[in-house]
Amino acid sequence: MAPRLSVSQITTLHSSFAEDLRDYVAAGLAGIGVWEMKLGEDGDAEALERFSASGLESAAAVPTLPSVLPLPLLGGPEDPAERVEAFCRSLERLAPFRPSSVVCLTGTGLGRDADEARAALTDGLATIADEAERLGLRIGIEPYQRIGGERWTIVNSIAETVELIRDAGDPPALGIQFDFWHLWNSPTLYDDIEREIDRFVGVHVCDYREPTRGWADRSLPGEGIADVPRILRALDAAGWDGLYDIEIFSDDGTFGAEYPDSFWAAPAAETLNRAQAAFELCWSGPPSVASRRQTVKEWR
Repeated sequence: MAPRLSVSQITTLHSSFAEDLRDYVAAGLAGIGVWEMKLGEDGDAEALERFSASGLESAAAVPTLPSVLPLPLLGGPEDPAERVEAFCRSLERLAPFRPSSVVCLTGTGLGRDADEARAALTDGLATIADEAERLGLRIGIEPYQRIGGERWTIVNSIAETVELIRDAGDPPALGIQFDFWHLWNSPTLYDDIEREIDRFVGVHVCDYREPTRGWADRSLPGEGIADVPRILRALDAAGWDGLYDIEIFSDDGTFGAEYPDSFWAAPAAETLNRAQAAFELCWSGPPSVASRRQTVKEWR
């Protein structure tokens, strides 16, 4: 079956919600990954009307405050209870867009007792899961890249995320958001995909630039060092039939690093065209490249 391609709105950071809908439809995409920050503060009735009229499917949505524990680089309250309350408000707002899932990072445990941080996290996830179930939503917990991930997460792999979900009571609303940038160098990646595919509620597609210049420096599929074709094949073989949602962070100074080749600084239509072409090449491209497999071994 041909893949259904979506783009997460962070990829076209400076476009408005209405502009994204227009451009994504014009590009022939199947879906859009809604970011709450693009909805503005004037109510969502018009955005919902425009979204419904677009005919786009709704991929993984991202709330304004996307974690239970703090994210120092993105700000927000330190208190996990306040963050959970904000996350649940976001679920209420995002639910009418019928996203396939809502992304949730764990946040960092730095500066906290490890047991206390995990307890606050599992309690928060249980509360979020209850609210998601009430609203008919799924939550995609996103394990974060293990290189430099300590400022973002306490889970770096699919296996660690499954353990966390079980610690939170294994509620049906909690699943896993798969992200190429975060997981490409996981030593047990392909076994994890095969074993846990039924827990996946969203797939973010991008590539890992080498040398990387920071957390907001991601490449188009096939233009970095991750073996994107092999990972796509593994997901497809395991049974993933949801949207493949391209998500590119590419700082233009917004987060303090102005990369000269930033996708965020390029016209949105150009980025969308390049992203689709890159994905299609990976989807139909050759099998695993030996040099990339060697790179993965070196990162282990």
